[in-house]
Amino acid sequence: MPAFQNSLANLTFFNLLVSMFLYWTSIAFPKVKIISNLGKMGTAVANLAIAIILGYRWWNDGYFPLSNLYESLLFLSWGLTTIQLITESKIKNQLIGAVTTPVSMFIIAFASLSLPNDMQRAQPLVPALKSNWLMMHVSIMIMSYATLILGSLLSILFLIITRGKEVSLKGRSTENNFSSSVGSTTFSTNKQLTLLESLDNLSYRTIGLGFPLLTIGIIAGAVWANEAWGSYWSWDPKETWALITWLVFAAYLHTRITKSWQGKKPAMVAAVGFIVVWICYLGVNFLGKGLHSYGWIA
Repeated sequence: MPAFQNSLANLTFFNLLVSMFLYWTSIAFPKVKIISNLGKMGTAVANLAIAIILGYRWWNDGYFPLSNLYESLLFLSWGLTTIQLITESKIKNQLIGAVTTPVSMFIIAFASLSLPNDMQRAQPLVPALKSNWLMMHVSIMIMSYATLILGSLLSILFLIITRGKEVSLKGRSTENNFSSSVGSTTFSTNKQLTLLESLDNLSYRTIGLGFPLLTIGIIAGAVWANEAWGSYWSWDPKETWALITWLVFAAYLHTRITKSWQGKKPAMVAAVGFIVVWICYLGVNFLGKGLHSYGWIA
């Protein structure tokens, strides 16, 4: 891998590491706004550095850089930091960066430090990948993973904050009028959502965005599979776990929409979804080979 790409990867890791500590420090000193703002700047620089790496590989190799695990990890980290920055623009709270930045940092560390150099180098596309579906299917799938991971992290954060406390959020997730009780404390708001209500609402909206992306990605993959392998569905491990992921988040949205669940119950479903997404994206890569052979770890 060219030296400048390696330097940019190191810069990305360093920026995310510093940003993580800045976000954590800002939690201890919430009134010092410049700390969290510096964390956002560091995340934005890391996001730009990843985009430059991917852009260079695209320009230099002549195809969209999603042909191997290393490139997909970079794209996942770019998607996660992008969605994090967008989310932080909607809800002014440093807790989002405090839980999201470490995940992005570990993704970069795993891609740059754990994967062997052979897996980091751009390789000629295998025949199955020489298709216009590469950009559509893989990019949408990874962006859906990034979105679902962030939404699930917000739910996990909700569970951590409310651990050991009784929480009741009343009202639909799409409304701005809530009343809630945490332990013996009761509060209500009309113009500005409380932290718990914001986390619950934002998690729902984020997962609500990631789910249709996952659906589109699976459909696009099925069409591509039919072109490449002559079958829309082959129960490949990747396909199977993508279906399981879809079912978990479909159950989450079903409970939110039809049963009007809010608070801890749907957050627990989303927390399970967080684990399932990682099994689908990375975990099955350690279990054996399937049709998605280019995505497996040797």
